[in-house]
Amino acid sequence: MVHCAETNIIPYAPRTDKPWDLRRAVHLFRRTTFGEDVLTIKNSLNQNPVSIVNAVIDNAKNLPLAAPPVWANWTLQNYSPIPEQRDAQIAEQLIEWGTQWVIDMKKNGLRDKMSFFWSNHFVTKIDTYFCPSWMYRYHILLQKHALGNFKTFVKEMGISPAMLVFLNNIQNTRLSPNENYARELLELFTLGVDNGYTQQDIKEIARAITGWNGIDQANLCGEVNFVSLLWDPGAKTIFGKTGNWGYNDVIDLLFAERPIQISEYICRKLYIHFVNPDVNEEMVKELAVIFRNNNFELAPLMKAMFSSEHFFDDATVGTVIPGHIEYFLTFLKETGFRDETELLYLVGYSAGEYNQQILNPTDVAGWPGNRNWVNTGSFAYRAEGILNIMVYYYQKNGNKLEELRNLAKELVSNPLENDPAIVCKAIIDFLLPNGLQKPSDYADALVVFKAEVPENYFQSGLWNLEWEYAPGQVLYLINHLANLPEFQLK
Repeated sequence: MVHCAETNIIPYAPRTDKPWDLRRAVHLFRRTTFGEDVLTIKNSLNQNPVSIVNAVIDNAKNLPLAAPPVWANWTLQNYSPIPEQRDAQIAEQLIEWGTQWVIDMKKNGLRDKMSFFWSNHFVTKIDTYFCPSWMYRYHILLQKHALGNFKTFVKEMGISPAMLVFLNNIQNTRLSPNENYARELLELFTLGVDNGYTQQDIKEIARAITGWNGIDQANLCGEVNFVSLLWDPGAKTIFGKTGNWGYNDVIDLLFAERPIQISEYICRKLYIHFVNPDVNEEMVKELAVIFRNNNFELAPLMKAMFSSEHFFDDATVGTVIPGHIEYFLTFLKETGFRDETELLYLVGYSAGEYNQQILNPTDVAGWPGNRNWVNTGSFAYRAEGILNIMVYYYQKNGNKLEELRNLAKELVSNPLENDPAIVCKAIIDFLLPNGLQKPSDYADALVVFKAEVPENYFQSGLWNLEWEYAPGQVLYLINHLANLPEFQLK
C-alpha cells in the first residue's frame, strides 16, 4: 500500500491546513494512552500539542513500578505441598496479576501501554514456566524499561528467569549448547530475520551466553544464577570480532557492531504499532537516527515520533486496529465509565478467548496485530462487548446511563441541544476517527439515534439532551456504530 502522509520528522506546528482540533487531540491520546475523557481532550486544545506529548512521556517514565504482591518472592516452599492446592494457588495469583495489569493499563496510560507492547516483543509464555514470582519480575522489567534504555532492557531481560526458562537458555551449557535464545535474541529482539547475522554468529553467541543454569530444582521459582563451570570460556568470533566473550560482551557487541540494524528494526515495530501499519521507510530511518543519537534511549525517540508533523498528518489518523484489550479500555476511558475491577477482569479474560491472553502471546513472535485482530468471530465479539459494557453499567447504575448523556452534552456546544442531527454527528465524529463515509451513512445513524421518539418532538423542540430517554438513544447509536468496520479503527 502507498503511505500518503507527508514525511516530516520536525515537530508539529498547528496551522490552517493542519489545525490542532478535537480530531487530532483524540488521535494523540488514543495513540499515546488509552484515550481520554472529552473534557480532558477539550482542555488540551488550549495547550501546545508538542508540550502535551513531552508531558505524557515524562509522566509515564516517572511513574512508580507496580507494588509487589504478597507472593512476589515466593518459591515452591511457600505453596501447598498438595499438587492440586498448589496449582489452585498459582492460578489464583496469575489471575490476580493479569487483572492488575489491565487495571494499571487503564490507570497508567502510556507506561503500561508500552509495557504491554514490550510483552509482545520480549515474549514469554506463563504456561511454560508457571511461576508467579518469575512472572512478576518479568512484568517489573517491562515497566522499568518501557521508556528507558533499550540496550539495558535487552541485557536485563535476557537473564530474567522467565526468559531463561522460556527460551531454553537454562539448558544452554558448554557441554550441551542450546541455540534457541541466541537465535531469538537476534531474529526477534534486536535485528530482525536474516538481518546482519549468520548461522555461525548464532552458534558463537550460544556458546558465549552459556552458564545461566544455576537453579535449585528442589525449590523452583527461586533465583537463577550464573555457574562459571558451565560457561564456555573459549574464543568465539561474533560479527567478525574474536574474544572469549560472555553474556554482557554479546550485548555490547550487538549494539556496537549492528546499531543501524537494531535501531531501524525497533523503530519499524514501534512505528507499525503506534503510527501506521503501512510503513513509511523514510520516517523509520529518520526515527532510527534519533534513536542512535540518543544512545538507544526510548523516551527521546517516542517524543520525536509522537510530536512529529508526520504523526499528526491526516493520513495517519484512524489507521490502526487495536488489540481487544486496548479496544475496550479506550472505549471505557472515552465514555467516562468508572473503574470496576469485575469488568476489567472480564476485559482481560474475554480477550484471551479471542487470541489475546495476557502473558501468553500466540508464539515467540508475539501477536501479529492490527488487521489480524479482526475476523468473523472477533468482530462479533468486539461489537457485542461494547453493548455488554453499556448494559453492565446500566444495571450497575440502577437502570440509568448518565455517563452517555454526559458524553453527548460534552461533545456539543449547547448542553440542551435539541437538534438530534447535531448531537448524532458529534458522537459519531468523536468515536470514529474519520467519521462515516457518506451522507447517507449519517442519515442511517440518525434514524437509529432518534429511536422511537415521535418526530413531532424533534420538530417542535420538545426534545433535548435532558430528555429522559436520551441516554438510551446514545446507547442505540453507539451499538449501531460498534457494528460498523469504521469502529475498529483508532
